[in-house]
Amino acid sequence: MSGSAVVEAEPPFAGAGGNVVAARSAIWDSIRGCGPAGMRIDKEELRRMILMPEYLRVAMAVSVRVKNWDVGLLAAASVKNRNDDEQAAPEAPIVVFVNSRSGGRHGQAVKVWLQKLMTEDQVFDLSAVKPSDFVQYGLTCLEKLADLGDGRAKTNRGRLRVIVAGGDGTVGWVLGTLAELFVNRRKPVPPTGIIPLGTGNDLSRSFDWGGSFPFAWRSAVKSTLYKAVTGPICRLDSWHVVVVTPDGQSIELPHSLRPMEKYAFGQNQDVDIDGELPEKISCFEGVYYNYLSIGMDAQIAYGFHHARNKKSYLAQGPIVNKLIYSIYSCTQGWFFTPCVHDPGLRGLKNILRLNIKRADYADWEQILVPSRVRAIVVLNLQNYGSGRHPWGHPKPEYLEKRGFVEARMDDGLLEIFGLKQGWHASFVMTQLISARHIAQAAAIKMEIRGGEWNQAYLQMDGEPWKQPIAKDFSTYVVIQRVPFQSLMISGE
Repeated sequence: MSGSAVVEAEPPFAGAGGNVVAARSAIWDSIRGCGPAGMRIDKEELRRMILMPEYLRVAMAVSVRVKNWDVGLLAAASVKNRNDDEQAAPEAPIVVFVNSRSGGRHGQAVKVWLQKLMTEDQVFDLSAVKPSDFVQYGLTCLEKLADLGDGRAKTNRGRLRVIVAGGDGTVGWVLGTLAELFVNRRKPVPPTGIIPLGTGNDLSRSFDWGGSFPFAWRSAVKSTLYKAVTGPICRLDSWHVVVVTPDGQSIELPHSLRPMEKYAFGQNQDVDIDGELPEKISCFEGVYYNYLSIGMDAQIAYGFHHARNKKSYLAQGPIVNKLIYSIYSCTQGWFFTPCVHDPGLRGLKNILRLNIKRADYADWEQILVPSRVRAIVVLNLQNYGSGRHPWGHPKPEYLEKRGFVEARMDDGLLEIFGLKQGWHASFVMTQLISARHIAQAAAIKMEIRGGEWNQAYLQMDGEPWKQPIAKDFSTYVVIQRVPFQSLMISGE
């Protein structure tokens, strides 16, 4: 992930009808967030619940700012000697990461309001501070103080909670950084709550934090802080993605992918691939929490994403984005262009071989790609495309007949479904019908090979990219579950 804050990408294609429904849903979510709950919360009482003792929060903030936890230890000693208060440990000390570039003008305003409600030392602007800086320096400073026998530092570290003010991309960035604590056995890992500032906000919806930024946002932010203290903890699966492609191909990587330094191929290795590979290859890896897709929906997202980057005035807010996005999708052959005229508009079965591993099975099983499917989505959450439910809610008899189980975001399974064309997608996203169910899987391997096609489009949690594909050698996309789960705070 680059050092600058993420500019939230548009959610996956929802069809013209689906985007209009999503826009109405966003308005309703904003109105629903205007309740008086936040006004009933006493500010001083809230501060007692979430603020660290001054010497601890100053030490943490200084460590992050200068990127040196030793300096933070000195700052802690200095503040403690000057002002040795005996503040009781807060019920749940909170650190907030704000993407000030999300939500149009709201991101910056939310940051300022949070700093007034809390303190600048516990609110970090992601345009200036990377989450990894906080983990490497700020959190380490707290841990070092605890190791030196500071009981209050130990208690605050153990009770720490995190809030992310941003869209799904920002939340994923922070969750990915906190996952390093699992890897390095630095427990406990702080659970995460959300202030939705993005366009789709499907992660936020999935954990009951709302689908859009409320009109009465100041009281809503106060209410969010209170819920983050009292809310129960849930679990979320995350999925490791490896892309293996012939070397020499020019790929503009999204933020969610990075080059893989070391890898080995074969069963029980880093990448479970046993097919023929060229002498020189490139490997990229990343983690996603919501969805990965290939096909026409990703192509539309890619085109819109780049058009918006070139013409920043298009990014005027979530509702406008959705409407422009639906108009843009109509120009890309999703609705009106005959598939026979352009090989790039034909079904994915022409370039894609799909293999899965079912739960408790070690062997790969090939799954036929339906002939008219032009987009395949691999979904982790129940929400997709601004709160839509394309997998639907199948009846128990249907689940038993297909060998499926009820979809959950912590069950170690992914739902794979297909979209045929724009009209089909529109009916799916307005929830008149369910998507074409393909499989449920504990691991997935996509093998992509060209022919008449020389490129494919993929996207991962709203970040699209154009993937070159060759005729002689395959490109592989392998998806496997991360062996630990992210901890999320429920906003119920």
